[in-house]
Amino acid sequence: MEYIHTDNAPAAIGPYSQAIKVGDMVFTSGQIALTSSGEFLEGDVKTQAKQVLKNLSEVLNEAGSSLQKVIKTTIFLADMGDFVEVNKIYEEAFGDHKPARSTVAVKTLPKNALIEIEAVAKI
Repeated sequence: MEYIHTDNAPAAIGPYSQAIKVGDMVFTSGQIALTSSGEFLEGDVKTQAKQVLKNLSEVLNEAGSSLQKVIKTTIFLADMGDFVEVNKIYEEAFGDHKPARSTVAVKTLPKNALIEIEAVAKI
């Protein structure tokens, strides 16, 4: 088991790792719209989703993977009304690659984020 850390994504804001690599798999922690310097982006769900996917990509790259090797994502939304907008940004990021996915509405996310995404990927 290997702990993954990159300075190109925000540091964990609690007692956890950005990701864990086990064999040829990587399991990311949920990413919210924090910049690599730790600044939270207060923008709309599109702005936040783009930052979340950038963070996720950076963590995956550090682990030797990429968005194109993602097997499964879980998306947490503060408002299911944002589903369509998030799908557009998500599709831009993943292109023709279509990992398995769950999307759930949650009451509150860290820092009152509008979106959080975690992933499982192959190395």
